[in-house]
Amino acid sequence: MDPARPCILCVSSYFKGNRFLQQCKRDGAQVLLLTVASTLQEPWAREAIDEVHALPSFTEWRHVLNGVAYLLRSRPVRTIVALDDFDVELVASLREHFRLPGMNESTARFFRDKLAMRVKAVELGIPVPEFTAVHYHEDVRRFLATVPAPWLLKPRAEASAMGIRKCHHPDEVWQHLDRLGDEQSFFLLERMIPSDLYHVDSLVVERQVVFSEVSRYRRPLLEVYHEGGIFASQTVARHLPEVATLRGLNERLLLGFGMVRGTSHTEYLRARDTGQFYFLETSARVGGASISDMVEAATGVNLWEEWAKLETDPERSHRLPPLRSEYGGVVVSLARQEWPDSTGFADPEICYRLQQKHHIGLVVRSASLERIDQLLDDYSARIARDHHAVAPPSDKATH
Repeated sequence: MDPARPCILCVSSYFKGNRFLQQCKRDGAQVLLLTVASTLQEPWAREAIDEVHALPSFTEWRHVLNGVAYLLRSRPVRTIVALDDFDVELVASLREHFRLPGMNESTARFFRDKLAMRVKAVELGIPVPEFTAVHYHEDVRRFLATVPAPWLLKPRAEASAMGIRKCHHPDEVWQHLDRLGDEQSFFLLERMIPSDLYHVDSLVVERQVVFSEVSRYRRPLLEVYHEGGIFASQTVARHLPEVATLRGLNERLLLGFGMVRGTSHTEYLRARDTGQFYFLETSARVGGASISDMVEAATGVNLWEEWAKLETDPERSHRLPPLRSEYGGVVVSLARQEWPDSTGFADPEICYRLQQKHHIGLVVRSASLERIDQLLDDYSARIARDHHAVAPPSDKATH
């Protein structure tokens, strides 16, 4: 390999990030992919990857470190990136071991550990729902006695709504903690606030938030994940005051958490009774479930590609592409069919169709927010009737 060219090792335990890989190759980088064996049959952008390497799993970090050390003996890797949320802490550990630039382990905690991010948000003066760690039981008793139910028992390191338990009575909480045994300290307890759920998708360049797009989930993810239903999100009208509020909160949060460069998908609650915004969770990754395609549809900015440009040449002055000011929407569902036929959805506003087994998904773009509403209403109803499937919620992500 040419030591004069940037050499990037991309680590991902899931199939994602082709646009990142392709942009790295366009920028002249040598691209290595380290993934798990179960993803090798996925349609990776092989034309953009110089080498693909796989391990049976990433469960044992020492095995991953040994494998990466072997690769680095003969390859001039100067950058390691995590394409998936579940690999952020692993890659931070690899950077620390090999003394490579990028987010370290302490900072990565703020973008993966739900307890760490809440404690830090409180330090920054950013509102969060009342919460407590669960390793000291007297704190748990005090919380249950003073904070109104319902409560959410959350794993600190899972993604989205995975593994969350909703509890209405203290006995339920203690029963769950008893079952967790030695795993208790890997959870936190939080007040559940009836709310609407927003997300802000951002790009940070040298400690400056240069792009952020505010969107709103049509139903809270906890409801979709545990009760079944259609996932959908859409751009929020940019003139509304909550957009400026969330952008300001988001900038304080990301810079306070120590993000230097990269992308983030961050979620906020808006209490239905008071209108108060609360920080829920953040990440050092591109939003999943075709959210990045929705953001690109509305703005012209592909966060995968912009992030790749930062990684291939951190010293280069970064310039965003010309921005559109339209609206986007996305609808995604688990499907009964292995490869559902979406050709019946033929509106000209459709700009992306998800191609994934047992899933159906569409992204739409329009200059009219009312039109986005109409399409998402229509598509959600039709998908629910003709395609939607429900799977039991899982406590952990699976490959």
